[in-house]
This record gives sequence, C-alpha cells and structure tokens, in this order.
Amino acid sequence: MTVEDCKKIIRPLLSEQRFYHSTCVSRAAKELARRYGADVHKAEIAGMLHDIVKDLPQEKQLALMERYGVRLSPLERSAPKLWHAMLGAAYLKNELKITDPEILDAVRYHTTSRAGMTLMDKVLFMADFISADRDYPGVEELRSAAHRNLEQAMLKGLAYTIGDLARQGKPIHADTIAAYNQLALERAGQAKP
Repeated sequence: MTVEDCKKIIRPLLSEQRFYHSTCVSRAAKELARRYGADVHKAEIAGMLHDIVKDLPQEKQLALMERYGVRLSPLERSAPKLWHAMLGAAYLKNELKITDPEILDAVRYHTTSRAGMTLMDKVLFMADFISADRDYPGVEELRSAAHRNLEQAMLKGLAYTIGDLARQGKPIHADTIAAYNQLALERAGQAKP
C-alpha cells in the first residue's frame, strides 16, 4: 500500500480539515522516522491512516467496535475522543487487511500512548502532537524537543496531555499515566527502556 493509496481511501471518509491533518501527520511521521531510524514507509502509512474513522458518527463507531470485538473500559466508554484510535486499528485490520503490528499498534496507541511503546508508537504519537497544522501554546517547543530527543519530547507531550486533562477535570487513561511514569523513571535512570 502506498501513501497515495491511503489518500484515496481516507479522502471520502474525512473532512477536508481532517484529511489535511492526516497528510501533515504523515509528513511529520516520515521526518521523525528518518531521524530516529524507524521504518519510513510504515510511519508515513500510519500517519496517513491514524484518524481514518475519527469523523464517523459516534453511533457508527460504537457499531463498528461491536462488530470487530473492540471492548471499551468504563473510562474509554466515557471518552469518545479515544474511540477512533482503538477502532482505527481494528478497521485497518478488518477492512484494509493491514496486518503489520507496528502500524496497527501505532494507530491503536496514538491517543493514549502506553508503557513499552515501540519506536513506531512514539513516532506516530509525536507526529500527531507536532504536525504542521497544530497551533496550540507550546507546540514550537515540542517540535524542537522532538527533533532533539524523542523520549524527552514524549515526556513533555504526555505531561501536557495529563495536565490539560486534569485542568478540565477529565479522567486520564491508565495507559497514558503508565507511559509517562515509565519515561520519567527511564530519565531518572531507574528503569530500563
């Protein structure tokens, strides 16, 4: 599957804004993959497809998750913004017949992250965070950090996410906390990557 194939697949499923975001994430993922030694082609594909089901209505997302056997925890059920990552990986596997675990896991964990993230997981997570279409306060600092040290950028990105969710009084996924804790311990020299 080529990046052009992916564009043809996602264009009818996404709004113009989301399509543009996906192309930006694909470019950022390609750049980070080159810099850190991940598979560039897989990174581009994961970036292009990461939000493939995000614009579907919630009812459709729930129906597809049931069809594919995606189970939601109570926290996940209460946070529809997380659904597209879990469903996206299942959709890629079931509808597009993508079986590569690097691509599937990167898409699956691009919103929450997780402990034990692979290089591809990190590349997509950060590419989504720093893509050219992003303009939140602090994005330039994160872009710079991502080009200096991927793990440090991940730690900053996760801290931003956790802080933002806490300020809004929203629950924080256990995978996000686990990823942050693992990276913080690694930085302190208390855990092995």
